[in-house]
Amino acid sequence: MANTVPKPYLKIEGKSILEHTIRRFINIPGLVQVIVAASKEYHADIRSYFSGDRNGVELTVVEGGSERQHSINNALSVLSEDAELIAVHDAVRPFIDEKTIMKCLIYASEAGAAITGVPAKDTIKKTDSSSVIIDTPDRSTLWQAQTPQIFKKEILLEAYRKAIDDQFVGTDDSSLVERLGYKVTVVEGNRENFKITYPLDMQLAELLIRENRGGDE
Repeated sequence: MANTVPKPYLKIEGKSILEHTIRRFINIPGLVQVIVAASKEYHADIRSYFSGDRNGVELTVVEGGSERQHSINNALSVLSEDAELIAVHDAVRPFIDEKTIMKCLIYASEAGAAITGVPAKDTIKKTDSSSVIIDTPDRSTLWQAQTPQIFKKEILLEAYRKAIDDQFVGTDDSSLVERLGYKVTVVEGNRENFKITYPLDMQLAELLIRENRGGDE
């Protein structure tokens, strides 16, 4: 993003992207805790974002790690005993909708593990180390994984313990669960649930939040 401020703390309409994101979850029935993994220099700011009414939801801030997986492992170490399902979500996906969250929660509560995603709309090419195409997978079976990714607590904790023991680093939480043999269901989300990564994404996010006020006011 060519910005010295990390993406979650960039402001849109007077609120950080992180604030917009968390407010998509704060009213979900049964939510007991929100855990944010971040650099220590931002801990006070994060707490100040949610110093007011949080509907009784506990806000916990932990130190981030060198990798996403390490950050989440730190968050798992301070889980509330009351939590039964764990939803892992990217701080810079502020447009997840409540309907998709609830659908994913229902599937995870029944099957143990579910993630949101959208069908791949582009043809995907698999290449070798020299960038020569070696396969064109059937697009009808391919999905672009998103977050939240939701799991029963005991399943995700087991997956993380095993990953640490094996020194395995996955590309997402689902990959840690899949390698243990658990079945993970994909719940179709929507393409507005994009991850803010590039300047163009930021421009689109500003437009969407200004149009619908972020859905949280």
